[in-house]
Amino acid sequence: MNRPDYTRSDFLKIVGLGTAGLALAGYGQACKGLRKRQPNIVIIFTDDQGYADVGVFGAQGFETPNLDRMAAEGTKFTDFYVAQPVCSASRAGLLTGCYPNRVGILGALHPDAKRGINDEEMTIAELVKQRDYATAIYGKWHLGHHPQFLPTRHGFDDYFGLPYSNDMWPKHPTARAGRYPPLPLIEGEKAIAHNPDQSMLTTWYTERAVEFIEQHQDRPFLLYVPHSMPHVPIYVSDKFKGKSEQGLYGDVIMEIDWSVGQILKALKRHGLDENTLVIYTSDNGPWLSYGNHAGSALPLREGKGTTWDGGVREPTIMRWPGKIPADRVCREPAMTIDILPTIAGLVGAELPQHKIDGKDIWPLISGQPGATSPQEAYYFYWGQHLQGIRSGKWKLHFPHEYRSLKGEPGRDGLPGKYMQRETGLALYDMENDIEEQFNVVDQYPEVVKRLQTLAEKARKDLGDSATGQEGAGVRPAGRL
Repeated sequence: MNRPDYTRSDFLKIVGLGTAGLALAGYGQACKGLRKRQPNIVIIFTDDQGYADVGVFGAQGFETPNLDRMAAEGTKFTDFYVAQPVCSASRAGLLTGCYPNRVGILGALHPDAKRGINDEEMTIAELVKQRDYATAIYGKWHLGHHPQFLPTRHGFDDYFGLPYSNDMWPKHPTARAGRYPPLPLIEGEKAIAHNPDQSMLTTWYTERAVEFIEQHQDRPFLLYVPHSMPHVPIYVSDKFKGKSEQGLYGDVIMEIDWSVGQILKALKRHGLDENTLVIYTSDNGPWLSYGNHAGSALPLREGKGTTWDGGVREPTIMRWPGKIPADRVCREPAMTIDILPTIAGLVGAELPQHKIDGKDIWPLISGQPGATSPQEAYYFYWGQHLQGIRSGKWKLHFPHEYRSLKGEPGRDGLPGKYMQRETGLALYDMENDIEEQFNVVDQYPEVVKRLQTLAEKARKDLGDSATGQEGAGVRPAGRL
């Protein structure tokens, strides 16, 4: 029998080298896996925050050091819009990449609503599930409160928060007795409390968000934090009560800024800072009110519930060290409907088979030279009425009524008296007239004609109640 011509010592050396080689190969594979890890996504979405309610956007009477630092380390977007200036519709646009009219979610769903997000729609959470992401939402949902509409049925692994707006509760100051049932605080799909202490909501959401980051630091995740604040009634915890010169509203924003800081610290602490895209924006402009219970959209015109820029243009900051340029300002128009397809491109997920309206804006976000908005135009509906369109620097308003403040302040945080105003056909140069004050419709007939042509295409697709058109591309909301 022929035997190998080496000693036991030689054999052990060979085995050792082989084991080391296998270990090195395994280490190489591990490193390769780390290099290929998908980015984490964090979306912080406030409620009714004004354009001027962040330090770098001109806040007065309070400070937002964490958001200001986020802007210094990332990009500030000056012309970033939501799809409609009201709660449920705005959230539908963000989470589905579609205009709310396309998915049949309009206005603000109330506790007696029998509808919600349709099972056939794909949310951002369902999108990233294709890539095995952990997903969570801590905050306000407002896309249907019945079990089939809750976040856990639409791609989110974990949910803690309110199913709709925090004013939809028995303590509503102007609603008739019995109009609203007890406000549930939901964990998963179960109400764990009713009429919770709203002064603790921002803290609770933040604690859950930080815990989620800690628990999922070893796999890619999507964290969605849609704060209940600063929607009225506004509440703040004791740690921020009386901290701002502006009053209660300033205190509330300072606590939200603290929340942002806690999330950023958690990312840093677990070595996730440079592999995480953080997006901060709001669902619509500020409540039209006076005093220290509402924010400011200045220098924009009007606020929540209107398609003037005060209602639909939001303070927006995005941060991803090494991927998004630091201390940069992007003035190109963009919208929340563009976030879903952008995330799809970043994580390598397939878009839904049905039509969506958003487009990938990563070239804008990442500051690629010469990048412009991929959208020919953005459309602004109030309910089913197309009221405005923006294309490039131009914004065209179609004739419509809108609510405005008459000038009489409310009491105890209630809104001032509204009055109905009207606008005719009006064209504004948004680069030189951010306040939408100077109607140049007569000076640029060719621009008006082009935008009217685009608007007519939108009406055929999404409908327009003012013209009696039914949209061919509209899909129904889910129903019980």
